[in-house]
Amino acid sequence: MNKYDLVTAIAEETGMTKKDVATVVDATFDKIAAAMAAGDKVQLMGFGTFETRERKERVGRNPRTREAVKIPACKVPTFKAGKALKNIVK
Repeated sequence: MNKYDLVTAIAEETGMTKKDVATVVDATFDKIAAAMAAGDKVQLMGFGTFETRERKERVGRNPRTREAVKIPACKVPTFKAGKALKNIVK
């Protein structure tokens, strides 16, 4: 399922227009991303938790030359599924 499919499914279920649903979905994604960028954790009870984690600096290898390459530290987004979501997927 992609974003278009999600918007269409929600619009059909709620009776809202696709344009209105797309606005709500975009705003939701924007607010989750902004909170994560600020270092906040976003918990949606029953669904899961979005947060950022620090990835330490590490040494990797260039596959062509086998030369060691330093990979700098960075922040990465993570998602941990909630219990209810895990039970639905089972």
